[in-house]
Amino acid sequence: MILKDIQRELDADLLVGQDNLDLAIEMACGADLLSDVLAFAKSGALLLTGLTHPQVVRTTEIAEIKAVCFVRGKRPLPETLALAEEMGLPVLCTALPMYEACGRLYRLGLPGCSQAGEDR
Repeated sequence: MILKDIQRELDADLLVGQDNLDLAIEMACGADLLSDVLAFAKSGALLLTGLTHPQVVRTTEIAEIKAVCFVRGKRPLPETLALAEEMGLPVLCTALPMYEACGRLYRLGLPGCSQAGEDR
């Protein structure tokens, strides 16, 4: 699934990464604990989270996450956006709660990290 389709389905604002709307997203992961992201997310995923501090962006770099979407109408801190822009990480924001955002993407066929093949 491409980022533009995700943006449309989640009725999300694209805050960073206007040049990355054709980015292929292979799977999604929803988490509000960065330790869970490090433990369970897989390379190539979209991270859905309510955490807005810069450490989220640092964690996406370590976990090789392709994009992040802030849920529940949360807006990232200015320093979070600056870091994401510096690192080339697309950032979306949606008013949807995490459960509904993940459910919509799953319904469209985007697998979760637990469903992705073990070779990732």
